[in-house]
Parts: sequence; C-alpha cells; structure tokens
Amino acid sequence: MTERSRHSMQRSAHEFVVGPSSLRWDGSALVFDLDEWSVPLPRRVRGQVRVLPQALCRFVTGLDALGRHRWGPIAPVARVEVSLSDPAARWSGHAYLDSNEGDEPVDRGFLEWDWSRAGLADGSTAVIYDVRPCQGAERVIAQRFAPDGSAHAFEPPPRQRLPRSKWGLPRTMRTEPGTPARVEQTLEDTPFYVRSLLSSGLLGEQVTSVHETLDLPRLVSLPVRLMLPWRMPRRR
Repeated sequence: MTERSRHSMQRSAHEFVVGPSSLRWDGSALVFDLDEWSVPLPRRVRGQVRVLPQALCRFVTGLDALGRHRWGPIAPVARVEVSLSDPAARWSGHAYLDSNEGDEPVDRGFLEWDWSRAGLADGSTAVIYDVRPCQGAERVIAQRFAPDGSAHAFEPPPRQRLPRSKWGLPRTMRTEPGTPARVEQTLEDTPFYVRSLLSSGLLGEQVTSVHETLDLPRLVSLPVRLMLPWRMPRRR
C-alpha cells in the first residue's frame, strides 16, 4: 500500500486511478490493475484482481450514534480472481467487498472495534461489527446478507475474549456459548491492527470467520506514526 496525494489521482464515472494503479467497473466485475512496489524490501507487485459480485447491496448504517461514520457492504457475496505477473501467482475463491466512510478522522469517533465476517451454509454472509466509541454506549451491528444482496438483522451471540496478539493487542469475538472461538491463523499482526482466521459458532453453524481488531489510540500514537511510512510509503 502506498499513500498518494491528490496530484496522483484521477477519477471519472467509470475509473479511479491512483498513481500507476487503477480500478474500474466493467459491467460485471470490479477490476483492479496493479503496478506497485512492496515494502520494506522493494519488489514489484503487478497484475490484475477481479471481484465478481453475486449481487450488489445497498445496505448502509451508522457506526456511531451521530452517524458521522458509516459502513456498508457493496458485494457481501462475491468471487475473486487474482492473476499476478510479479510475483507469478494465480488463485480464485470467495470474496467480500465493503466500504467505510466518515465525516471526521476515525480516531475521533472510536476507541476500538472487532469485526468479523463468515460464510454460511446457504451461501449468505454474516457480519458482526462490535464497536466501542469514544463517547456513548457500545454498538453491535449483526447482519446476514443473502446472495441476492438483501440484508437481515440477527441477534449477536455473547462476546468471548481471545488471546492477545503478538503486539499485545486485546481482542474479542462473538460466538455461541457451545462453540468457543479459536484462532486458526493470524494473517496480519501490527501494533494497532490484527487480522485472523477464526473458528467459531454462529447462527447454529460452525463457521470460519475473517476477523479483525483495530485499536485507534494505538493507531495515532507517536511510535506508530513514526513506523507507518516504512509499511505505507508516501508519494506525491
């Protein structure tokens, strides 16, 4: 990931260009054309990613009481096709695409959140957003998205504490009492964010969830801000 200024961006009704990379909607898929460099060890990352929604979803909800921060899945049930030339790699599988937007920096609204999504036996996707705001009561959003894009609320199960990450980040997961949540694999572990694959119980099923924890005070702390340019270089 590279942070770029507005001078490196172009946008039209059909395409969004960021530096040498771009994304566009071709009528059936969201197409990402990538031409980037990995960090901290420089290595080319070039190729194409196609996200093919089974249906598009119009569900949007506020994450905070005032609605200054909003979230909604664009394609909660989708397929992804990845074809890279550098490094040479190709794969496909289930996909999920959503959007977050806000009227203020995210650290002004929240202390932390735990988020998870899981595929269910009927082909739908269940998402739980467990939010702890800076002010006001905690908020839990639990929605089940059908393959046709429709959304249905459900009662979230109780919260279970998970082992801390390698950076000591506390995290939790909502799972049915008879099926304790278990970390199967950690995909990304940073001082302020951790993403994992979990085994848990949801809506009467044993599921594998993609789970993330975000700690906003850590994100904006001075040590992390000094470290971020090594992982996310900035270009004009």
